[in-house]
Amino acid sequence: MPILKKLLLLLLAQAALFASLSVDEIVNKVDTRDEGDNGIGTMKMILIDKHKNKRVRDMKKYSKDFGKDTYSAIFFLSPSDIKNTAFLTYDYDDGAKDDDQWLYLPALKKSKRIASSDKSASFMGSDFTYSDMTSRTIEDYTYKLAKESKVGAHKVWVIESKPKNQKIIDETGYTKSYMFVRQDNFVVIRALHFMADGGKKKYMDVKKLEKIDGIWVATEIEMKTKKGKRTLHTTILKFDDVKFNQNLDDNFFTVRQIEKGI
Repeated sequence: MPILKKLLLLLLAQAALFASLSVDEIVNKVDTRDEGDNGIGTMKMILIDKHKNKRVRDMKKYSKDFGKDTYSAIFFLSPSDIKNTAFLTYDYDDGAKDDDQWLYLPALKKSKRIASSDKSASFMGSDFTYSDMTSRTIEDYTYKLAKESKVGAHKVWVIESKPKNQKIIDETGYTKSYMFVRQDNFVVIRALHFMADGGKKKYMDVKKLEKIDGIWVATEIEMKTKKGKRTLHTTILKFDDVKFNQNLDDNFFTVRQIEKGI
C-alpha cells in the first residue's frame, strides 16, 4: 500500500477514534498525559499592570515524581527584593488529600504553609493563584463538551468544567472554566476562568508549545485578568533550558531545602 494512502487511513482512523471519545475520556487523557519526570528549567515571570508597567522575576524550577504524586520546588533568583524566596508544592494524586504548599520568605527566615483558604490568592503578585500551581483533581468537577473549535491551525474540544461544591470554588476562586484541549495531543492550550470575585474573568493562553525529550511543554504562558473589556493585569511565564530525566535527590524537595536555597 502506498505510504500516502497508509497515512490517510491512519489519520482517518485517528479522527474516528477522537470523534467517539466521551468528555470524561478526554478529560482523563488530559489528566494522564505524560508531563515528564525529574525535570529542571529556568522561568521568567513578567508582571504587567494596567498602565503597562513591567516587573520581571527570574526563577529556577525543579520537579520530580514520587509514585503518582509530583513534588516541585521554585527558587527566586532575582530581583534582589525577592531573591532566595522559594516555593514548595506536593501535588497529590489522591483527590481526597489536599495538596501541600509552603512559601519560604527570607526576610522572615521561615516557611509559611499555604492554608486551603488562601489557595485562591495571587501567587507572588501574579495572575496565577496558589491553586493554579497544582494540577486539578478531575473528580472535583463535572464536565460537558461545549463544542468543537479551532485555536490557530489546531482542532480543539471546548470543555466546560464546574466545581462540584463550594469548597473547590473557595480554594480555586473559580466558579466555572472552559478548557480548550488540542485534539492531537490532549494539551490544554487555552482556558477561560470565571472568577468568584467581582465578575472578573481570567484568560489563559499557551503562546508557545514545544516537544522536549518527547514531552509536550508549554514554554510560554500568558494569563490575563479582565473585568468586562478592561485588562486589569497580565502575567507571562516563560520557560527555558527545560530538561527531563535529571538526577534529582528526593531530599531536595523538602522545607529544609527551600530554606537552605540552591
